[in-house]
Amino acid sequence: MSSGTPTPPPSTTPPSARRWLLPLALAVVLVAAGIVLTVSVLQSTSPDRGGAGAPSETSPTQPDTDETVSPDAQPSTAPDAQPGAECATDGVTVATAEELEDALAAVTPGSVIHLSPGTYEGHFSAETSGTAEAPITLCGGADSILDGGGIRRGYVLHLDHVAHWVLRGFTVQNGQKGVMGDGVTNTLIEGLTVTETGDEAIHLRASSTDNTVTGNTISHTGNRKPKFGEGIYLGSAESNWCDISECEPDRSDRNTVTNNSISATSAEAIDIKEGTADGVVRGNTFDGSAIVDADSWVDVKGNGYLIEGNTGVNSPGDGFQTHEIIDGWGTDNVFRDNHAEVNGPGFGYSLTPVRGNVVDCSNTATDAGEGITNTPCTR
Repeated sequence: MSSGTPTPPPSTTPPSARRWLLPLALAVVLVAAGIVLTVSVLQSTSPDRGGAGAPSETSPTQPDTDETVSPDAQPSTAPDAQPGAECATDGVTVATAEELEDALAAVTPGSVIHLSPGTYEGHFSAETSGTAEAPITLCGGADSILDGGGIRRGYVLHLDHVAHWVLRGFTVQNGQKGVMGDGVTNTLIEGLTVTETGDEAIHLRASSTDNTVTGNTISHTGNRKPKFGEGIYLGSAESNWCDISECEPDRSDRNTVTNNSISATSAEAIDIKEGTADGVVRGNTFDGSAIVDADSWVDVKGNGYLIEGNTGVNSPGDGFQTHEIIDGWGTDNVFRDNHAEVNGPGFGYSLTPVRGNVVDCSNTATDAGEGITNTPCTR
């Protein structure tokens, strides 16, 4: 028996037939493609959820209005998020807190610091900026742990008026605050585990703009003061503006918060302060079972945010809220494609006041004691 490749038999199709077989085959392919294209077009023009027809059990029950949903907020210009991406192969590797401090002090644009597995106890600070072409990267696995040594004081990691940083993959724990960004821009905070903090886990303030916070796992906040135990905090409360932003609004604008898993927070999973604008909160998951000093997963007091595709369970009050703390703030926010399994006494979506805020009819809610929303939904 031959071990080679069998030789195919010669074609038995007459030459006269072969002359028209290829055009015929091409015509069949084109006809099939036209059918697929027609089906695709028909599918793409089908009504969205929440359109005409009887509302479902989990979609807003109020009548549609003619109000137009505002456009998406401007995207952040932070480096592209790359969930699960590894550190670059070049750079410096550190294994002790002292080596990490030295490496942070010595960085230049393009530097990469690799954290070896282990615990790095201390309060660490980044004070040199990268560039758009050459960001500075600090990265490690979940077993590379920055530990603040106690929940009573200090930031475990402080981004101090820097731009173009990438934080990726490691764990931050056991400080009064986890990751604090003051005046930080165009920075990516990705894939961190932030846990066991005295107050909030990740905070961007003091005109921190155009940053992306994505794919992080946040839990067990507020161990010092529950009312300060937010998961992700954007901006500053008006009462702190004179300390943070020379008595002017803290314009921590155009920040993007996506695909984070936030649970066991004592206050809101995401708190968006008055004075901030034009951000995106998309694809996050919340479990509010441990909330004791707030009444929603997401509280929007800024303007022009898109809140889209998030899922929450277990709230002591409402799922999503807006508030007007300062006249002119807490408006023009859009809620779209979110699902709220409230399991609590409030609304899925509570807008106070409604003003220019929009609850799209694509939002859903279940087990909300007051109903899905306090305002008619908008298609």
